Amino acid sequence: MQKTDFIKAVAEKTGISQKETKQIIDAALDVIAETLAQGEKVTLTGFGTFEVRSRQAREGVNPQTREKIQIPATKTPGFSASSTLKESVKSN
Repeated sequence: MQKTDFIKAVAEKTGISQKETKQIIDAALDVIAETLAQGEKVTLTGFGTFEVRSRQAREGVNPQTREKIQIPATKTPGFSASSTLKESVKSN
């Protein structure tokens, strides 16, 4: 499902116009991204938790030259599904 399909489905379920639904979804995603950028996590009860995960620096290999390279430490967004969401996916 693409974002436009998601917006259309939410608009149909709520009876709100697709334009308003898009604004709401975009705002919600912006809030999640801004919160993660501040290093905090976002927990949506019954759905899951968005959090920032740290990856340590490590050594890698360039596949073309076989040269060893240093891969720097990074922070990446992560998502952990709640048990409620996991169960609803299993039962379907």
